[in-house]
Amino acid sequence: MDASNRPEAVVTVDVIAAKGLLGQGRRYLDVRTNEEFNKGHIGNALNVPYMFKTKKGCNSGGRSLRACVDLLNAGFKHVTNMGGGYSAWVDNEHGGNKSADEFETSCKFRP
Repeated sequence: MDASNRPEAVVTVDVIAAKGLLGQGRRYLDVRTNEEFNKGHIGNALNVPYMFKTKKGCNSGGRSLRACVDLLNAGFKHVTNMGGGYSAWVDNEHGGNKSADEFETSCKFRP
């Protein structure tokens, strides 16, 4: 286990590239809370909530980046982060049953 992995070591791709990886058989690990996941998620996603100390939830990829670092440190290979998180997925109209305007988030990085 290499405890030296940091956020800079994580490969981050945009939504288009992530959709391509999913089309190639990669699995989407959704680290949002069960409540957030139930409001909308990418098809066939596996929900494994990953929490860190925060007052509010955020769908912009902060948790996923931290989760990727932990996965790499635990020895997992081929770990890729989707930049912008689920908010970026919805904003790019790639899925879910809600439009970007309907999707509410409490993330300070998203308008």
